[in-house]
Amino acid sequence: MSTTMQSVSPAELYEAIVGASSQDVSQVQASSQRLKQMLEMFGAYDVLQDIAARPSVPLVIRKQAIIQFKNVVVHHWRSRKLLSDDHRLSIRQRCLLFIDEEDDTIADCNEIVMTKLARFDFPNLWPDLINNLVKIIDDNLQSRYVAMQEDPSVTLRLRRSLGILNGIIKEFASIKLPNGIKAMAQTVEQLRVLLSTYYSKISATFSPDHLSLGNISTQRVCDNILLAHLVHKCLAKMAAWLWNKLGRLSGEELRHNQAWVENIFENSVNQVKRLATLRKSIVLSLLQSEVAGNDRIRRAVSILTRHVRSFGKFFRRLQQLSPERFVLHPMSSDLILFYWSQVLDSTSYPQNIIADSDEALYPVRFLVQGMVLFKESLSQWTPLRRSGVPNKNTLSQEFVENAVRVLVTRFMPLNTLDLENWTTDPEQWVQDEDKENDQWEYEIRACAERVLMQLCNQFSDFVIPLLVSTFEQIAPEPCADLDAVVRKEALYCAIGRCAPRLKNHIDFEKWMSETFAVEARDNNSSYPIIKRRIAWLIGKWVSDSCTSPSNPKVWEIIVHLLQDRGPGSDPVVRLTAAAALRECVDAIGFEPAGFAPFLSTAVPQLIQIMAEAETLESKRKVDQSLNTIIEQSGTLMIPFMGIITGPIPQLWVAAEGDFLFKASLLVTVTKLVEAVKDHSSSLGPLVVPLIRESLSPGCIIQLDGDGLNLWISFLRNTITVASADGRPCLRDIFPQAIALLAANLDLLGSITRILESYFLLDADHILKTNATDLFRAYLSALTSKIVDVNSKELLQSLGLLVQLAPSGFWGEALHTSGLFAHLLKTLIAGEVDGHILLTEHIYLFSYVMSDRQIFLQLMSASSPVLNQPEAVCTTTCRPVVGKFDNMSEPRHRK
Repeated sequence: MSTTMQSVSPAELYEAIVGASSQDVSQVQASSQRLKQMLEMFGAYDVLQDIAARPSVPLVIRKQAIIQFKNVVVHHWRSRKLLSDDHRLSIRQRCLLFIDEEDDTIADCNEIVMTKLARFDFPNLWPDLINNLVKIIDDNLQSRYVAMQEDPSVTLRLRRSLGILNGIIKEFASIKLPNGIKAMAQTVEQLRVLLSTYYSKISATFSPDHLSLGNISTQRVCDNILLAHLVHKCLAKMAAWLWNKLGRLSGEELRHNQAWVENIFENSVNQVKRLATLRKSIVLSLLQSEVAGNDRIRRAVSILTRHVRSFGKFFRRLQQLSPERFVLHPMSSDLILFYWSQVLDSTSYPQNIIADSDEALYPVRFLVQGMVLFKESLSQWTPLRRSGVPNKNTLSQEFVENAVRVLVTRFMPLNTLDLENWTTDPEQWVQDEDKENDQWEYEIRACAERVLMQLCNQFSDFVIPLLVSTFEQIAPEPCADLDAVVRKEALYCAIGRCAPRLKNHIDFEKWMSETFAVEARDNNSSYPIIKRRIAWLIGKWVSDSCTSPSNPKVWEIIVHLLQDRGPGSDPVVRLTAAAALRECVDAIGFEPAGFAPFLSTAVPQLIQIMAEAETLESKRKVDQSLNTIIEQSGTLMIPFMGIITGPIPQLWVAAEGDFLFKASLLVTVTKLVEAVKDHSSSLGPLVVPLIRESLSPGCIIQLDGDGLNLWISFLRNTITVASADGRPCLRDIFPQAIALLAANLDLLGSITRILESYFLLDADHILKTNATDLFRAYLSALTSKIVDVNSKELLQSLGLLVQLAPSGFWGEALHTSGLFAHLLKTLIAGEVDGHILLTEHIYLFSYVMSDRQIFLQLMSASSPVLNQPEAVCTTTCRPVVGKFDNMSEPRHRK
């Protein structure tokens, strides 16, 4: 095959790369097109890498070459059409040349390529890969830390080789197949002691004398931190891989591996304590000095911060892989309490020292790591173990209560940045809040809420009385300033998060009537913060079944917040109220009759909020609330049909290419049709254009499911498919159903259901106007490669149509379309797979036989297909008799 393959011209490929790197747009386009063609030639990948590896080639061309190489070589590495074994050998050998590469883009691309190729070829085809990397690392570590050479090229080679080694280990660790597991085991066995030695050698420089504000700006110290960081990443991945494997080991192998993993764990615990303390000292000195603007210092602090954070990632990974083993480790408690002490220590400083920055005194990600580890380990300190035996290592009441106070008063309140973002972009702020619920392991406020919930679950005897007493003390008091508002908002958040535990200890309905209802109507300019949380709180308690949705106060407060546009409200409050309304309406125990008096306010307000929202994401969220109300309220929505449908055309046009919002609008109309049932007939002028638009070429890929659901629902609920005044009606789009039947096999199931509904409603008219086209579409579908389920449904729908309409409407069209001849040929030739499909064919023919004259005419007209005109009837009846036992229903046997 390779002899017929055109080999690439190195000179021409080079010129194509040069052109693709040009600043001339026309030249770039022409060269890119030619380059795309040349990448399919034999040997092109080898030449590309060779261009990237030559230092004499201009940097921009080398970058273009390595990027193109990286994008294609991995996917076609085993292709014999594009690469020979010699090419693969050259590429593997050339990869190591980039260890000395100064450009990060080129080096990063090479690292990606090497890690992927190692997955394919190590150890069988690339047996010396790890040995070569280890030799490079050994030689350069010797030069740097024994010979004490200050050579930038040595550091560069260490950075590159350790980065590649880390990528290879990460790649091997993700392999689940036996050969990959074997390769990882071999790599771990070879490297674990060696890498531990490397880290010990490098981290020996991490002492207060060698790592302080006075010397951290030196290049050597900065490089030491980075190299230690790279080595530890390799160690952490190997240790996590072994940790996950320990449960499947036994005997000497288990003891050998467990001892090494536990040693890494213990050393990591001691190291993270030491480094975190050193880092805090350096950053604190930096904040108090005048050298804060030194870029080199900031870079060193950033690397040190990332290194400290890598330990937290390591511990969290071990905890995720085996929570039980993690908790039982002798140093686990010491580690968790250290991290929690860092959380507590951060409260001794001003709030602005906690920031999502590597240069902050307490980086958010570091504190969040501590909170997550603390939360997931709380079960080991509960007063009683699962067996009911008292726990000797439980946390004291004072410790738990202090933890709750810290979380509620320091980490759960909205901070200055939160309030600024709220004011600057309210809709984005609401969206970010929703995302925090899914990303709580990365956001400090959301994480603090989850820690509180876990404390309440594990230490309810301590936490519940504290929360109840604090709530009863603070909730009735008016807020004198913004700080008081923010503190109360955090407390309300705590009450909502712990609702399942507090429902028997707080008279929520009383507080709604006496406190929340009053605060919801307060015009204080700072009260949107409280009002937004009240809406969320009520929605939370109702959705968690902690209070009944039948209480009129629930609807009174939320609907008021929905419509309030006074000085004490804002878009965040209204959007949150809309979401809370959805939670309450969708709750267990919801009674539509109890909510009915509020519909006249809620529905128009939701429509108005949707119109006022600036982002389509916000519009979609509000629309989802409206959809839930429509679905739950049923026929109570009849008076509001016009209010709901009026703005939809304008919203549809404004949505343009936002198919998620368009899909939501289709769902709205579908829910409305299903809710008002036969009253939906008047919606034809809206429904028909929406169906037509959603199934148009530009939208069908995104909206076909929602559009077809609307079509099916409208057919099932309307009382007519025609229009008396010439307005759009269901008859207008029946030709589109025929076209989809003939051409779109993916939608056959839904289209068949649509056709059946049309047949039941309008069979005679359909056959008068579209019989031949319809049967040709059936023929096209049945002669395509479709699954048996779709074939059965098509035959059943044909049988329904033949039974519903007089034979005079369908007899001739069955013949002229060729459908009857196809069915007859299929039946006689026995080409149907399975008894079920064969009996469906027989059923259909039995319906046609109900008019003997039409049947004989069709048989006679179709006889040329059989070439046996005198035996047609006999041949056709034979399968009927043979499959009589497969006809399960008496009406079919008859």
